Amino acid sequence: MLRDSFELLLILKRLGYDRAERDEWWWPASGTFQTVVGAILTQNTRWERVEISLENLEKLELLSLHAMANADRRLLEEAIRPSGFYRNKARALRELAQKMFEEFSTFENFAQAVDREWLLQRRGIGPESADAILNYACYKEAFVVDSYTARLLRALAFTMEGYDEIAQWFVEGIYERYEELFPSLCRAQCYARSHGMIVEYCKAKRKGSRISVEEILRTTES
Repeated sequence: MLRDSFELLLILKRLGYDRAERDEWWWPASGTFQTVVGAILTQNTRWERVEISLENLEKLELLSLHAMANADRRLLEEAIRPSGFYRNKARALRELAQKMFEEFSTFENFAQAVDREWLLQRRGIGPESADAILNYACYKEAFVVDSYTARLLRALAFTMEGYDEIAQWFVEGIYERYEELFPSLCRAQCYARSHGMIVEYCKAKRKGSRISVEEILRTTES
């Protein structure tokens, strides 16, 4: 049985699931406004569909704060249609961009000053999206919990429930030991790469709706 999140994440790293070549923070184009857009588009859909939407937005030159805030609604909806729920997501994106521009003027100011409470007050943003924006777009200390994370823990027989309880379990295990897991990285980047390893592992080991964890269990027993 795994003792804590540090042990789990260390196993995933040793098994080769830290894909730093993807991005130094794992999320593509981290530290940019595009990451904010991606965090909303990826809700209830596969990342491959999000990539199509992002390509459409790039062609239309809508992947900047100012452009998104002033985007034509119908044009935006059509661009992100591949991501599903496109009307709701288009409204959430445009309203978020308008509020960001109104209160922070630039993405750089937003990334420096925004907090979780502000994000959770915005349409279409829940805890997962808020933490993804804080961590991957703003480089702040926030641990993202997604469906992969919850399913992995269930497969490992952990009984934690709810977003905050799972996030706390991960943070408690690596808060003081993050440099052992990722030497030379800051804590926020350790959180980012840790979540990335979980996603990469679950995608590789997914069998239908079930996640195979035999490799992890064999490692803990050896």
